[in-house]
Amino acid sequence: MSLRILPSGDHALLAELDGLDEVLALYRALDAERPAGVVDLVPAARTIGVVVDPDVLPLSVAQAWVERTQPVLAAPPDEHAVEILVHYDGEDLDAVAGLLGIGAREVVDLHTSSSWRVAFGGFAPGFGYLVTDHDRLRVPRRATPRTAVPAGSVGLAGEFSGVYPRSSPGGWQLIGTTDAVLWDAAADPPALLRPGALVRFREAT
Repeated sequence: MSLRILPSGDHALLAELDGLDEVLALYRALDAERPAGVVDLVPAARTIGVVVDPDVLPLSVAQAWVERTQPVLAAPPDEHAVEILVHYDGEDLDAVAGLLGIGAREVVDLHTSSSWRVAFGGFAPGFGYLVTDHDRLRVPRRATPRTAVPAGSVGLAGEFSGVYPRSSPGGWQLIGTTDAVLWDAAADPPALLRPGALVRFREAT
């Protein structure tokens, strides 16, 4: 694994890695053993932002911590999964099935039988980019984005699945809806889906 660490202002470092698998492995290890002074860890597709309080953890010490941390390649086998109940009634479900050359029922079965992982957050508070260990549900974004996607919409785009935490424009292929609350500012933590978390989709009956 190649690792490049860059300064990012007076309170942060940016760790650059080869790809998403390497980000998840290093993030898992860093998150498990955060020293005092680490304010936040922010994973993305190929980077991890390390935000610190420099009065507690100088940037040079934070960099040494990141450099010596050994990535954790696999999650614990008894890891608890966040379960999300989904009504598979999305407007694009049949179109997704057509793109994949399978039936709509098989799309649902694949989505619910896959183990999903929150790779990183973004786009809107509470939105998690979820990845799995296969590409059988990989589809392109819609050619024409919608001006308004309802909150709770479950979608696919590229290698990702995700749930819209609030109504917003979006170009993902919508396969279902959920009543799950993805973001609650009064909760601790406010986001249902944190980076690194395991997620299981279940079909609502």
